[in-house]
Amino acid sequence: MVTFSVSLAILPALFVGLNLVKILLLLAAVITAIMWFLRRVWFYRDPVRVPPTEAGTILAPADGKVVYIKPFRNGEVVAEKLGQAIPVREIMKAPGLGDRGWIMGIYMSPLDVHFNYSPITGRVEDMVHTRARVNLPMVDLWEYIRLTYFRRAVDLFCHRYRLVNERLTIFLDGEGIKIAMVEIADKFVNKINSFIKPGQVVDRGQKVSFIERGSQVDLVIFSEDVEFTVRVGQQVYGARTVVARYRPPGGVLP
Repeated sequence: MVTFSVSLAILPALFVGLNLVKILLLLAAVITAIMWFLRRVWFYRDPVRVPPTEAGTILAPADGKVVYIKPFRNGEVVAEKLGQAIPVREIMKAPGLGDRGWIMGIYMSPLDVHFNYSPITGRVEDMVHTRARVNLPMVDLWEYIRLTYFRRAVDLFCHRYRLVNERLTIFLDGEGIKIAMVEIADKFVNKINSFIKPGQVVDRGQKVSFIERGSQVDLVIFSEDVEFTVRVGQQVYGARTVVARYRPPGGVLP
């Protein structure tokens, strides 16, 4: 009788334990489904983008957070945290189209659209693909959380990946402006798919590539006469956000 009473006493605990297991299994299934959706469906979404047609403007080449806007002089840009100048050609892994101008970095989190777009209408002067033996992580865990989930900017300019990770540099010569797009791969990037080739004329807002996982696009503008319309920390959208204005031939800043 005592044994039977004890057995009845532990039934509620067993019932609660079984319910807890079911809840945990259900929670794991939901998290797995969400991660699968984000990685296999949401990550590859291809929204329709209608670029603005205003002359003398430069569009964002990618979705993401603006993490820096820096001038370069004599072909070098200063990294304040390192206390030294970095040659722009080392970032592009190719000679530039001028030795003075600006460089803007846009960090693309896994939650952003990962198609890249032409910021101007122009001719593809060259494409330089630089491979790497090992791609380093673009951000540490806290920087990843801050950029991806808190949507806060982090200055990534002095990270080692800037100089050693795989990248594709696309040189564009437009009407009154020359630009380079530097697509930098992350540690977990599978590949960079390009949809264009040298000598081709591309339209502003045209899709030019797709880069997987977390990654970054540097926009190198070979002109000092540029007025930026975005700030560090701002979220921008490829082919849609005007990031800068310049003086077109025979005109004034719009």
